[in-house]
Amino acid sequence: MVRSFVIAAILALSVGAGTAPAQEQGTANDRGTALIHDLQAAIRGTAAFHNVAKAESAGYGEFTDAQGIACIENPGVGAMGIHYANGALVGDTELDPARPEVLVYEPRHGRLRLVALEYVVFQAAWDAENRTPPSLFGQRFSLTPSPNRYGIPAHYELHVWLWKSNPSGLFADWNPRVVC
Repeated sequence: MVRSFVIAAILALSVGAGTAPAQEQGTANDRGTALIHDLQAAIRGTAAFHNVAKAESAGYGEFTDAQGIACIENPGVGAMGIHYANGALVGDTELDPARPEVLVYEPRHGRLRLVALEYVVFQAAWDAENRTPPSLFGQRFSLTPSPNRYGIPAHYELHVWLWKSNPSGLFADWNPRVVC
């Protein structure tokens, strides 16, 4: 089911590649191949974390916003869910599809269900080493300035709805199908 969703997402992202001029088509094919590779790495790297205990033993822990709210939602737009962050990963500038800084869970029937991954890097650390914002999966990260609801420094972030379909898009921040 999840792999079918990922394949469908990849196909949706590559629609139109067949109509590009031959010169651009190779570039689109290369991007598609890289995207597939990165999504496969993310699947392999996070599949075990459907079990929250395994995520916790790997260094992830529940993260709340500055008000102590665990399940992040935006009424009328959707929700993200409950974030489990790995401080060691958030604190570096390495970006690896198989090792997201944050795992996002949806509370369902008294259990937590892994729904998304979030890649995060602090702006100051990233900008000190790079001239452009970070990107993964062919997507540029969004900047969350400071101050923010999380009470953390300005940071770049990218959500990937790898484990739950999102009608707003594979890389959208909010998912209208997620409920807190």
